[in-house]
Amino acid sequence: MGGPGAAVLAAPAIPPGVSIKERLKMQTNKLQIIPLGGLGEFGMNCLAVRWQDDIIVIDAGLMFPESELLGVDIVVPDITYLIENKQHVRGIILTHGHEDHIGGLPWILNELKVPIYATEFTLAYVEGKLEEHRLLDDAELIEIAPREKFTIGPFTIEPIRVTHSLVDCVALAVETPVGVIIHTGDFKIDLAPLDDEAFDLHTFAEYGKRGVLALLQDSTNVERPGYTPSERAVVPRLDELFTQTKKKLFFSCFSSSIYRMRIAMELARKHGRKVTIIGRSMMESTEIAQDLGYIDVPPGLIINPGQMRDYPPEQLLVLISGTQGEPLSALSRAAVNNHKHAKIEAGDTVVLSSRIIPGNEKGIFRVIDHLSRREANVIYDDGQHGLIHVSGHGSQEEMRLLINLVRPKFFIPVHGDYRYLRRHAQLAMETGAVEHAMVIEDGDVLELDRDDARVKDKVTAGRILIDSGSSIDVVEDLVIRDRRILSEDGVVLAVLAINKKTGKVEREPELVMRGFGGGDIAERARETILKTLDAFSTEEKSDYGMVNEKVRVELKRLIQKTTGRRPMIMPVILEI
Repeated sequence: MGGPGAAVLAAPAIPPGVSIKERLKMQTNKLQIIPLGGLGEFGMNCLAVRWQDDIIVIDAGLMFPESELLGVDIVVPDITYLIENKQHVRGIILTHGHEDHIGGLPWILNELKVPIYATEFTLAYVEGKLEEHRLLDDAELIEIAPREKFTIGPFTIEPIRVTHSLVDCVALAVETPVGVIIHTGDFKIDLAPLDDEAFDLHTFAEYGKRGVLALLQDSTNVERPGYTPSERAVVPRLDELFTQTKKKLFFSCFSSSIYRMRIAMELARKHGRKVTIIGRSMMESTEIAQDLGYIDVPPGLIINPGQMRDYPPEQLLVLISGTQGEPLSALSRAAVNNHKHAKIEAGDTVVLSSRIIPGNEKGIFRVIDHLSRREANVIYDDGQHGLIHVSGHGSQEEMRLLINLVRPKFFIPVHGDYRYLRRHAQLAMETGAVEHAMVIEDGDVLELDRDDARVKDKVTAGRILIDSGSSIDVVEDLVIRDRRILSEDGVVLAVLAINKKTGKVEREPELVMRGFGGGDIAERARETILKTLDAFSTEEKSDYGMVNEKVRVELKRLIQKTTGRRPMIMPVILEI
């Protein structure tokens, strides 16, 4: 084969001549795989599969904006291609319920009225999301299950059980007129998960025996050697922490980490602790998991937050949201002693059972610093003493194992930045089980038949910036959006002078309002700022991230309610 990298194919140049639309129409004997998000970035996963006049879509995710995208709430894939071909889109199939796979649904369903196919647990998440956006009544939701095939047009799809950090996840084997393609979704190979729904190696192997045209595999952990530990691997260290903790134990993880919350509850029962849950997302996830049987809670184990005062500290476990240091999350507020129920005191233990998502380091370490001021014991990176968190994505050896079971003719890495895709393609070729590895990116049209695969065309792809304040508003371009806001709704600059040591507001807030008639509410705006600051403790005022966000939110609420405008609000904190 000429070495591991020799058969890693990239897109050839698009030949001139006939338009893309005409070429797509003429080429009816080719299967087309068209990624619209997730290939070239982490998140925003969305992929179209087309045969002639039938299109299915796998996943509809979002990603969260970088800090420089001011005024943007979420980022979703550009679905211009799907909108232009909406009469051919037959449905959206979801692999699992994480935001980077389902978060873009409200935006997409505003444009396309198509059925949504997903497993029971994933549909429960989807229902909540669509209800929040008032789209549930018009949505067609169809439940699917592992090993139960269903047909959409020329495609016969079999969900295959995979394990991940979330429950009820599936890969998708799609039978097409030119062969079978398998999309793994997010996965790791956990043969002993807590729900006893093990990774279905057998079905993957059966497809490998029959022959697989293409394998699309999760690239997230391609730089990690070895195997990813099972979810059960965190139990010994967490059990040890429960034994060692003499006061309240606060446990924070992603709200979708159902396995982790189940482990925490089981250990609480073992060690004689009552469980209280704080944080809306964590409460919702727990309720769904209980309703669907993924968490079995004995009567009396869970108490309301208001009942915490009725129990001694050593009998309490608090499941609390905010593991990424979000400014207004329950944990962030508890860290500065500004939560009604979650009071963190000297000697309490706070466990952050999650990874630090790149970009969130500053917020997370700010919260840890506040917790340390409260003299709490903070456990957040405990790898030397035992695991408190494991990844939900397979490492290199799991990738190799699955590739060798499936033995696809063509290999296509998905989910990740370009360097991850490239490294994954090389890893696939090194196994010797793959004939060709195709590195493609968002917008590429990969055409396959039984003997050949190549990138022929390019469709519109990219990202759409969304401001989801009161409705789903598309931000066509950041610069254009900023100019539009400044010209139509204006800008508010709120300058606050805060004494770092005392937390005292040294002078009356200064307000600069431009672009809208806001002069008559200037005094009310100052009062709102001072009222907001008065509600903060001295320690909270030293947390400029929290002050900035809270002032911005309160001013936005006042101005929008009073004037109907939504100006760009920029608090500026001067440290005195």
